[in-house]
Amino acid sequence: MSAHKHDDFANRLTTAANAKKALLERFRSRPGPDDPEVIARREERLAVAAAREIRMAEQRAARQAAAAREAAERAALAAEAEARAKAEAARLAEEAERAMGVEADKKARALALAAEQKALRDARYAARKARRR
Repeated sequence: MSAHKHDDFANRLTTAANAKKALLERFRSRPGPDDPEVIARREERLAVAAAREIRMAEQRAARQAAAAREAAERAALAAEAEARAKAEAARLAEEAERAMGVEADKKARALALAAEQKALRDARYAARKARRR
């Protein structure tokens, strides 16, 4: 059985013309932009897009609030670490003053300065660690 139709040229021309007519009819039968169904679909698409924008704005606001909360927590941790370091420096300085007595005032001040510097260095280190977390 042959797979080819042995159409002549006139039949092919008529088939092509009929196909073009069918395509044109299908195009003409489509509803216009003022059709109620088309308007309803357009409004529905606009409503969905507006709802999507609202959801995205809410998500963005939630992310910003979480980032701000996290930054505040990091700042509080850094401030707490710095306060602990200063208290430790003060305690070490006071302990050094008591240990040295009045006659070794110079050594006591040097020890206090060293302790304070160490405490500040430790506070900076703790703040840096808190920022990384």
